[in-house]
Amino acid sequence: MNINIKIDKLRSRLRQPLPGFKAQERMMGRVLPMPRSIPANARLSAVLCLVFPLENELHILLMKRMEDNTAHSGQVSFPGGRFEETDTDLSFTALREAYEEVGVPPSEVELIGALTSLYIPVSNFNVFPFIGFVSSRPAYDLSQQEVSYVLEVPVSELFHHERKTVTDVISPAKPETIRNVNAYRLADGTIIWGATAMILSEIEAVMEEAGLFD
Repeated sequence: MNINIKIDKLRSRLRQPLPGFKAQERMMGRVLPMPRSIPANARLSAVLCLVFPLENELHILLMKRMEDNTAHSGQVSFPGGRFEETDTDLSFTALREAYEEVGVPPSEVELIGALTSLYIPVSNFNVFPFIGFVSSRPAYDLSQQEVSYVLEVPVSELFHHERKTVTDVISPAKPETIRNVNAYRLADGTIIWGATAMILSEIEAVMEEAGLFD
């Protein structure tokens, strides 16, 4: 299927009601339990789920965070971060953070839709994911303070049933505790878990419902 047709199908599906938590919970792996309600002091944040063509196949951009002793130190994530008062809205936050962390200019990104927000108890962030598309492989300029390296993962590989696993992880937020969690395991052994895996799970559901895997 042509890349542009796939993006059109994805865009159309994102305009409809989202799979939401039902899809996210398939890959749930939390360090702390979800509270009954999102705390009033939760910090707003946004991430950019960037898709792009490479060798005529859709890829998703992820990144490996630097080891910096923060709650998500060293984990695989989407580019993203907290909402700033100067941001016009949360989509602006997602684009700004992607530019600051991996160097993708906002002017090159077409936002094609939003996903379901996700609260992360361990860092008190309420995360709003946005899906963006660029028509060619990005030219990266990585933040040396925040990003170790990027991962360009083919959608067909990432969402293959063999990539899903259950494994033990240790969170930097609670290094004394080993958690057994749902996760994606890439061919090179990279583990993707936590909020990133939950967001990816909703992306997978949306793409499947859009017919991108037919």
